[in-house]
Amino acid sequence: MATTDRLTRTAAAEPLVSPVTLLRVAIILATLAIWEFLAHSGWLYRDVVPSLFAIGKALYDLLSHGDYYFNLGVTAAEIGTALLIGGLSGLAAGILLGANRFLSKAFEAYLYYLGPTPKIIFFPVMIMWFGVGPGSKIALGTLSCFFPVALSVAAGMRQIDKVLIRVGRSFRASTWQMVVKIYMPAMRHPIINGIRLGLGVALIGTLLAETKLSNKGIGFLIINAYSTFDMPRMYAMLIVLFVLAIGANALVGRFGGLENIKRT
Repeated sequence: MATTDRLTRTAAAEPLVSPVTLLRVAIILATLAIWEFLAHSGWLYRDVVPSLFAIGKALYDLLSHGDYYFNLGVTAAEIGTALLIGGLSGLAAGILLGANRFLSKAFEAYLYYLGPTPKIIFFPVMIMWFGVGPGSKIALGTLSCFFPVALSVAAGMRQIDKVLIRVGRSFRASTWQMVVKIYMPAMRHPIINGIRLGLGVALIGTLLAETKLSNKGIGFLIINAYSTFDMPRMYAMLIVLFVLAIGANALVGRFGGLENIKRT
């Protein structure tokens, strides 16, 4: 009875909306209010900051046409392929470097030096190697994705409990069994974090490539709207892209959370 009363009082004391949620909502509302004020202030050139109504109308028009979904599918396929190739190759490289101290000392420094380098500078090379089609966009996205995954996995390998490694070796586990049964479960958090970072940079690399040389894809639509000074449409596409990126990132993080629940 006392436990029930205590739980009732605790539930009654908890606010319906947390202060953190209220602060987030207040920031969003303040940002929208400032945006609308700038749109009507006349301080900037016309349509540089369009009104929220104009952006909303452009967003409705955008989502009402099948042409947008075709281009969205093209970009999603390029990013997904880049994430798959770059993620798997980064995972393999990270495990190899993390498991072998000699290879780590010899090659990991290159990853740290090349990782922060803007990958768009390699785009002309990608065009020569893979042509002007989707191949060059996928290649640039793959290159962008590889480095954060490889570095995150290599760092995660060094944090694995040595006892787990000795247990695997005592059972004479093969290299593949060590990777699947020991390494990957023990460093699921670094892998998930690397994939989330890789997804972000793969998205940036692919879109940048589409804005430079393409006739389809979201990057092409965004640069086309900018070239014709259709600012509401451009902002509408950026909003949709922003929401989709948040959703994909949350999905990857959710997958990591589900893995933790299963193992618990």
